[in-house]
Amino acid sequence: MNKIYVVGLGPGREEFLSAQARAALEKAQVLCGYTVYVDLIRGLFPDKEVYTTPMRQETERCRWALETASGGKTVALVCSGDAGVYGMAGLVLQLGEDYPNTEIEVVPGITAALSGAAVLGAPLGHDFCVISLSDLLTPWEMIEKRLECAALGDFALCLYNPASKKRADYLRRACDILLRHKSHETFCGWVRNIGREGQESKVMSLSQLREEQVDMFTTVFVGSSTTTLCAGRLVTPRGYEGKK
Repeated sequence: MNKIYVVGLGPGREEFLSAQARAALEKAQVLCGYTVYVDLIRGLFPDKEVYTTPMRQETERCRWALETASGGKTVALVCSGDAGVYGMAGLVLQLGEDYPNTEIEVVPGITAALSGAAVLGAPLGHDFCVISLSDLLTPWEMIEKRLECAALGDFALCLYNPASKKRADYLRRACDILLRHKSHETFCGWVRNIGREGQESKVMSLSQLREEQVDMFTTVFVGSSTTTLCAGRLVTPRGYEGKK
């Protein structure tokens, strides 16, 4: 049977792999993915065939995986975090329409919103939005609109891709939009290198977050009006404490 698994690896360390993900990786004959992500699990499967591509070759990578699977090999296309959250699952399914004889199975993983939130406490304990600040595939005007709507709705937010060398001021610009509708004292935080060597985190106010220097390995969390600090941990209450 022609088979391709699209596997979410989680943050990176072995203990974050789900049993389903590990089983898919063990069944696969070929591991395929962005070089940095394949390197996270290459040592666990040293005897498997490996195919990697650099960043921004997503379509070529997915097409190669589908071609290889249609040729009879079982392929695991790996993604960090969850395969369906800013991952390759959607693209593989879209391209997969050209390969009707190849079965595609999406294997979920722990996305940075969840693994990062756990480091900080429980900042996503109530309704929240996940927004990427990268305008590589989404126009900045649309990102601005989404930030505005999320702030108006008083959502807690998780911000992916908050900055890069070419987008050094994007987090500051995002904070300026959020500050139109959120208090300067809104509790926020960030986590860098989630679940990997060198993990670090910090809690601050929204006005302080505006001045923070972050990078593409950082995930940012912005609280709602109810988010509070409990023994140094961010908590966005679900509302249980108010029930009679």
